[in-house]
Amino acid sequence: MLLRLALFIILAFVVGRAFWRLLDGIVDGASGGGRRGGAGVPQRGVQMARDPVCGVFVVPERAVTLVAGGRERIYFCSEACRDKYRARSA
Repeated sequence: MLLRLALFIILAFVVGRAFWRLLDGIVDGASGGGRRGGAGVPQRGVQMARDPVCGVFVVPERAVTLVAGGRERIYFCSEACRDKYRARSA
């Protein structure tokens, strides 16, 4: 009898917690909150730049940069793509 009561309490806790998390997710999604605290997900909008060699979008602050024509900055995902671009345009 005591074992049944303990199992029922555990089951009620698990079901209640699952329901609460589901309800919290629905409310958060409906309010436009999206994912909260996602690791590695920027909270602000970041302007991306496209690598002209392979087409990958990169964050300019982390990209390999080439200054062409004195002022124009070209962003690359790697030094290999930058070298391919230099070889093509030379």
